[in-house]
Amino acid sequence: MTNDKIGKRPALAVTLSILWLILICWVAYGWNLGNIGLVDETEPLFAEASRQMLVTGDWITPFFDGETRFDKPALIYWCQAIAYAIFGINEWAVRLPSALAATGLICLAFYTLHWHLAQENDPSRPLRPWLTAALGSAVMAFSPEMMIWGRTGVSDMLLTGCMASALLCFFLGYAQPPSSLSPSHSLLPNNWYLAFYVLIAGAILTKGPVGIVLPGLIIGAFVIYLGNWRKVLQEMRLITGILIVLGLSVPWYALVIWRNGWNYINSFFGYHNLERFTEVVNGHAAPWYFYFIVVLLCFAPYSVYLPVAIVRLKFWQRKHWCSQERSRQLGLFAFFWFIGVFGFFTIAVTKLPSYVLPLMPASAILVALLWDSGEWGLRVWRRDGSKLPNSLFWSGWVNVVFLSALAVAFFNVSRILGPDPAAPNLRQLLLQSGLPVLGGVIWLFCAISLAVMLLRRFWHNLIVVNLLAFVAFFVFVLTPALFLMDHERQLPLRELSAIALQVQKPGEELVMIGFKKPSVVFYTRHPVTYIRKSQNAAEYLHNQSAKKTPPSSILFLAQPQKFPEMGLQPTEYVNLGEKGSYQLIRVPVNRKD
Repeated sequence: MTNDKIGKRPALAVTLSILWLILICWVAYGWNLGNIGLVDETEPLFAEASRQMLVTGDWITPFFDGETRFDKPALIYWCQAIAYAIFGINEWAVRLPSALAATGLICLAFYTLHWHLAQENDPSRPLRPWLTAALGSAVMAFSPEMMIWGRTGVSDMLLTGCMASALLCFFLGYAQPPSSLSPSHSLLPNNWYLAFYVLIAGAILTKGPVGIVLPGLIIGAFVIYLGNWRKVLQEMRLITGILIVLGLSVPWYALVIWRNGWNYINSFFGYHNLERFTEVVNGHAAPWYFYFIVVLLCFAPYSVYLPVAIVRLKFWQRKHWCSQERSRQLGLFAFFWFIGVFGFFTIAVTKLPSYVLPLMPASAILVALLWDSGEWGLRVWRRDGSKLPNSLFWSGWVNVVFLSALAVAFFNVSRILGPDPAAPNLRQLLLQSGLPVLGGVIWLFCAISLAVMLLRRFWHNLIVVNLLAFVAFFVFVLTPALFLMDHERQLPLRELSAIALQVQKPGEELVMIGFKKPSVVFYTRHPVTYIRKSQNAAEYLHNQSAKKTPPSSILFLAQPQKFPEMGLQPTEYVNLGEKGSYQLIRVPVNRKD
């Protein structure tokens, strides 16, 4: 069956598109989702706070290890707790909300790209919207940062899912033909705008004020640039929208403030929002160019095409864009989306790679539109001597150089990887597995293939080859490496947690010395006391023995060398287990008069 026949049979095209989305989302976010243990340190914090929410029935105030956890609002905890209730308390349920958020966003991006291109109604290329949407959704699914956070049980992907989906819904509502707009006397906007407001409320309940501030800046800059902001605000029924957002998001904030007062206000709004934007928090400082590097690496290998994708838009030609129909302005909107997120977090003083996750969907849209453009892609699927524009030509060779450098890095990984005290054998096992060499071979083969294609003028397949190479790297190199890392770094803690769960006596305290691994709290289902230094642990043990009613014993979890530093001799404790770099012991507590 020819491509044209597929394009002219909508039912078949829709069926194939659904199967495509199921395939890429399952591989990217479903495959082995729960087969790797929780990764310290952040993921177990969310997992345990959600478990506590389910166990205690307190759906307002999150707790971790007996203390309030005000880092993030409640939506991520609600989603994980609901997943626990349905599927049990396990790693798969922890990560399910992130995976579903990523999947929903990718499906909506597919729809948006297809709808945008279908508005041209070009009968000579009926398959074009489907292919471009398929490529854009795959690039979005198989981009490193999307995959990292889409497979991790924290709030970042849920925020991106809500925020990015809200922005896509805004564009779909904005770009609808006038006949689909609500009557002027109606209090409600069209359905896409309604979905936008609901998703904004979800973003606020996931991360706080940034959930509305950032989309507001992006949309505001977009409509002000085009000069139609008054008309758009009227169409959006802004007052109604604000009421919807407030009605969905404010009740939980009111309840948590009512219950916790200024402790919550100072911690969440002061420390985790205002201070993170204006000051360096937890040592997360970085130079002004930090996010250039983050985007280059975290949207690799497609990131080398972002500059030309942005320049191709000629966003500075305001009259041109103002004259375009709204449905043709997706590229400009994606540009403001990308620049808005990038600029906002570049200005922020505290910097983390995950902060720019919300710009990754815009990046994928820009690359997909570049592939679809008249300069490259579907309109030059031929080898007739046509010349590739210089910007694309040099971007292609930058792509070759970048992947060649990546291959060299993998071939020399033994010189790059440093020692890991928590997993001293990891480096040697990685080298013995041959995975770094296989990764180098994949990227080198991709670089050579791209060079041949550039020389032979197969322009249209450059992005596709990058995509296939990344999928191969994920399946055959990254996934086995993650299992190996989990076996060496996290499995010993899970095994010792299981032992502690079995042998722990009623009221017996578990103390962790020298490191803080929240996964132990999740897997033992028991509070853990953290003590940083061995000397402090020795003092703590002495103070416990001096109590009027001392405990009979204490469990200590640490690296074996910590116990002699505490002044403990092997005859003074019972060895309960030793796994990897860690040892679990029981120390009898004798009262000292």
